[in-house]
Formats: sequence, structure tokens, C-alpha cells
Amino acid sequence: MPEKKVNYRHTLAACYIGYIVQAIVNNLPALLFTAFSRDLGLNTVMLSSLITINFTVQLLTDAVSVKLLDKIGYRTAVVISHLLCTVGLILMGILPFAVSSPFAGLAVAMTVNAVGGGLIEVIISPIVEAIPGDEKASAMSLLHSFYCWGHMAVVIITTVMLLLAGADNWRYIPIIWAIVPFVNMLLFMTVPLNTLCEEGCSMPLRELLKSKALWLFLMLMVCAGAAEQAMSQWTSYFAETGLGVSKTMGDLLGPCGFALFMGTARAFFATKGKKISTHRAITASCVLCIAAYLGAVFSPLPILSLISCAVCGFSVGVLWPGTYSTAAKACPLGGNAMFALLALAGDLGCSLGPSTVGIVSDISGSFNMGLLCGIIFPIVMLIGMIKPAYHRE
Repeated sequence: MPEKKVNYRHTLAACYIGYIVQAIVNNLPALLFTAFSRDLGLNTVMLSSLITINFTVQLLTDAVSVKLLDKIGYRTAVVISHLLCTVGLILMGILPFAVSSPFAGLAVAMTVNAVGGGLIEVIISPIVEAIPGDEKASAMSLLHSFYCWGHMAVVIITTVMLLLAGADNWRYIPIIWAIVPFVNMLLFMTVPLNTLCEEGCSMPLRELLKSKALWLFLMLMVCAGAAEQAMSQWTSYFAETGLGVSKTMGDLLGPCGFALFMGTARAFFATKGKKISTHRAITASCVLCIAAYLGAVFSPLPILSLISCAVCGFSVGVLWPGTYSTAAKACPLGGNAMFALLALAGDLGCSLGPSTVGIVSDISGSFNMGLLCGIIFPIVMLIGMIKPAYHRE
């Protein structure tokens, strides 16, 4: 009877919600950048430092998880990850006002969130891969689309809460969002979980690191994460300060449009992926991404720049899950270590992209110049797709 009540559908649902949790901890702070700057006195370097802290700590968590995951098990790891995200979101609303340095308070909250988000990134994909069934690629693509739907929900709901409660009451918003990881933590305590493969069946880490194909995938993941987050993390700030539109309009047309288009691309690939060459999809997406960055920076009208930001979301939609799926096919014995390394590379890119934009913006005094530097990542990824070191589909 318990098997009928709680089954692998609930496991899959919990995994989808897990990616929504990751979307919350990654994207909520960016929506509050204006408040951080106005109420807490943070400049663009400090704001970019918060992004760097988030993704750098996630990167370190990914690195530790290469060995840790097999020791503590899937359930322990996924429950701890959600607990940390719950605590981190609560601290984000409390610490900046409880310590002498608001930046330090936010940095601590971001660090706690980042450890939880890093564990989620590492553990959710192998959990989905281990669920019984034949539609692995579709499930993986659909899984990654839920990050986008979560991103949209964060933008829309946060915007509504700011309008209803007032911008000065932003501190309560992270605490309210903490309900999501807490409830999902309880769900993960009960759902059935499988391991990806039996102990000893996966490729040893030392042998895995000798694979040329793996290093190509790691480079692609760095570029995918950087191209995505360089635009995603700064779209709200760009819309308000660079384009001069209102926060409500900027968030709905910028970050929300970005997430909608990215989720649409991933959902489409989840349903039509069998008929589309992943290599061609990634290559075409890189070209579109380059065009979107150019459009965002050089469009003469703010509305065209915001549309370009949204189109960029569609262009990066396939890059991350497409690389994941291709790596899983090319290295079927990669196991947990490969997923952890891919997550590590992706988070390195997620840190590198937004940080590059922030630093160049501060040095040049022009945010447009900083955002333009983000174009280097899809260009490098496009070059990497010319002669891939794995068998083309």
C-alpha cells in the first residue's frame, strides 16, 4: 500500500521542485540588486561579488561532491541541500540588518544557499537518471526546463510581492520563499530513490580525467553556464539602470522573458529531441546567442534590447542540458563523478560570466560594455562545436 501512495512519480516531482529551489537561490538575489544598492549601499563590484560567491561556493561544493556523494548517499545529500537552502533564504532576510556589514551578512546567506544549490545541482540529475524508465533524455531536458519555470515564478511572484508589500519590505520575500525548499525536503524524506549504478561499475576518476571528450564537455559546460548567467543575472539591473524602464516592466520583460524563452526551448527539446541532432541544436543556439547579446547592447530602442534579452534565454536553453545528455551518451560509465564534474564546470561558468560583466562594467564605466563582453562565451562554445572530440549523432 505505501508503494501505491509514494512512487517514482513523486520522486520525479520532487526532482522538478528541486530545480525550482535552485532557481530561487540563484535568481532571487538578482531581483533584489536595486534594493541592495539603495537600502544597503552596495555598489556594482559588491553586487557582482555576491554572484561570484554564490557560484564559486557552488563550484567548490561540486568539487567536494565528486567523492562525497557515494559516501553519504543520495537521500542524505538531497535532504541536506534543501535544508541549507531553507536556512540560507531565511538568513538573507535577516542577516543584512543584524550585523554591522550588510554585505557580509548577505555573503553569509549566499554562501549557505550556494552549498545547498551546489548539492542540488550535483544530486538531482543522477537521481532522475536512476529512475526506472526508457525516456532518460526527455526526462533530463524536462528537468532542466523546471529551472526556467522556477525562474519565471520567482520573477513574477517576487514582482507581485514587491508591488503589494512595497519595495522597502523586500527583506520578508526571501523568508517567504524559504517555504518551498522546506516542503520539498519533507517530500524527499519519503520518496523512493535508486542509485545510478552499483558500486564499482563506474569509471575510476583518474581514468575519467584522461578522456579528451570529457575535457571538451567541461569546456562546453563552462561556456554554457557563463553565456546563460551573464545575461540572466544582470538583466533586471540592465533594464532599470541601462535602459531606464521601471522595475516592474524591466523584470517582466527582461528576466521573466528570458526564463520563459529558455524554458520553452528546453521543453521543446524534451518532446522533439529524438528528431533533432543535439550537435546541430547546440551549434545553432550559439549563433543565436551571439546575435542576442549584440541585439541587447546595440538595439536603439529599450524594448528591442529587452526582446534580445528574452531571445538570449531561448538561445541558451539547449546548451546546458544538451551538453549533459551528450556527455551521458559519450561516457556511459562516467557515473556520479562525471555528473559532479559537469556541474562543477557549469558553476564555474555561472560564476565567470556574471563576474566578467560586473568587473568590466566597473572598469569601463559602461554597463553596455560589460554586457558585451559576455559574447565571448557563446563564441568559444561555437568554436568548440566545430570539431567535437566525440561521435556525432
